[in-house]
Amino acid sequence: MHNPIEFLPTNRQEMKARGWTELDILFVSGDAYIDHPAFGVPLLARYMAAYGYRVGVLAQPDWRRPECFEVMGRPRLFAAVSAGAMDSMVNHYTAARKLRHNDAYTPGGRAGARPNRAVIAYTAALKGVHKGLPVIIGGIEASLRRLAHFDYWSEQVRRSVLVDAKADLLIYGMAEKTLLELARRCCAGEKPSQISDLPGTVTIRSDFPEAAVELPSFEAVSSDLQAFNLAFRMAAGQANPYCGKALAQRHGNRWVVVNRPALPLSSSELDEIYALPFSRKPYPGYSDPVPAFEQIRFSITSHRGCCGGCAFCAIASHQGKLIQCRSEASIVAEVSQMAQQADFRGTVSDVGGPTANMYGMSCGNLKAQKNCRRDGCLFPTPCRHLVIEDRAGASLLEKVRAIPNVRHVFVASGVRLDLLERQPAYFKQLLNHHVGGLLKVAPETLSAKAAVFMRKPGPALFERFLDLFRQYSHAVGKRQAVVPYLIAGHPGCSLDDMVDTALFLKANGMRVEQVQEFTPTPGTLATCMYHTGVHPETGQPVHVAKSAKERRLQKALLLWHLPENRRDILNALQICGREKDAQNLLGNRVRRPGKSKSVSNRGRHPRKGASRNR
Repeated sequence: MHNPIEFLPTNRQEMKARGWTELDILFVSGDAYIDHPAFGVPLLARYMAAYGYRVGVLAQPDWRRPECFEVMGRPRLFAAVSAGAMDSMVNHYTAARKLRHNDAYTPGGRAGARPNRAVIAYTAALKGVHKGLPVIIGGIEASLRRLAHFDYWSEQVRRSVLVDAKADLLIYGMAEKTLLELARRCCAGEKPSQISDLPGTVTIRSDFPEAAVELPSFEAVSSDLQAFNLAFRMAAGQANPYCGKALAQRHGNRWVVVNRPALPLSSSELDEIYALPFSRKPYPGYSDPVPAFEQIRFSITSHRGCCGGCAFCAIASHQGKLIQCRSEASIVAEVSQMAQQADFRGTVSDVGGPTANMYGMSCGNLKAQKNCRRDGCLFPTPCRHLVIEDRAGASLLEKVRAIPNVRHVFVASGVRLDLLERQPAYFKQLLNHHVGGLLKVAPETLSAKAAVFMRKPGPALFERFLDLFRQYSHAVGKRQAVVPYLIAGHPGCSLDDMVDTALFLKANGMRVEQVQEFTPTPGTLATCMYHTGVHPETGQPVHVAKSAKERRLQKALLLWHLPENRRDILNALQICGREKDAQNLLGNRVRRPGKSKSVSNRGRHPRKGASRNR
């Protein structure tokens, strides 16, 4: 039997062990319950419990069985619903819209433990069981769907998820302070559906709010691509929590109102959160391991936010572009505590955040920061006000390495290459102590043209990075290699661009382990371009690879070294009129498409051990 006080309650028996007859807040999650700060719902639940609220966690309830939502009774204040760490549609389907057969956030990795559009399904189940219960929705799925948005899985523009879920309030972004203030006001007698002025929330109103920015309506953006682009551009311009205004978008005869973002947390506020008494374990009632936990159990979150502004990334839309760092002392304390665990074997698997080498970075001009309208600080060139910190990250890694019982410290989070060349101390630390032979980096593309659409630096900077990597590796006496991560099918990227990328990889002796096929997720610039075929800021037409064949050929070019891809590569070269590059790319064993049975067979039956990217 486990200690019922070690975890937050998940049933009546565990509530009784704490002397509770009812909850104040019921958290519902599409993930398994892992009491670890890397998971959003347990983090928020611990945070609210620290302020005296009686909270329970209902993890992966069966949405088809009403009784599953009654196991802890009706909460006194409200239920807080999240699809989990991933959008449920991304969790369920590949970029080719094929059903996935596993779920890393479920015991045993089993698929099917959460519904499609989980926020909507869970809210409906709660409302059905507990009549009139206020339901608050949040997490990545709700956050990025807060306005009318393009939905890749239905190929249509859908309404705000707040409208479709029929929830009382939506909290977007990192929700700690907003959720706490909401609970306080509910305790004072206010109803969530009547609270319309909280930063970081989305409400539904019958009247247009004063001083709000009116976006094109749902009806307009769902039928007019130009209106969709305009709405995206207007919303992006109000993302600064210091100067952004509320957004209002008509849905029929009602208004969906997005209040300005919540202010970023201070270092001391973050330290308070990560000092909470997490057990850092999965709920002991699970008979099978949870794969996602195995990946992060000995990882450390050093900061939040990302100022990169990549076109395909939703981090800034959710966590914000302002870097929010924990103190060095807080991180060292967490690692020291973790290193005392009986199952710790000496390896810290990651010290980082969305981008590891952004730790310690800030804006050097507070006045400019509070009036900034840029949605990223690095593209097309780094902002002159950006303080690109070097010693903070290097010092942090030194301190963590020195902790008793710690033998290895890795940096598994992504690193931004255009920052590394300005961070010599961090770069040398990284290569000397924190790379296990292979440094995985994410240039995403090696085509100068495609890089502009991705808002990435491009091949010239990557070549400079490779030179520095080789110099530093030689200086520390280590034989190390670079493994790049690349995206296929991104808007603005053509087969020609992929041929250029494949040739770059071949010329530099690099083989890609994993290719990410672009998936249009709500709220990103890349998804806007995918849907409209036009760049919303420039009005420039954008090539979009929508056919399954072109997406397959783009992926094959990035995996140029796999024999089973030769047929597709030759086909791509033929389409581009670049057959002359076949010899350079494929070597001596070049055959015309359709002439070799062996090539065709390899295409259908990949060799054992070949990369099978999903």
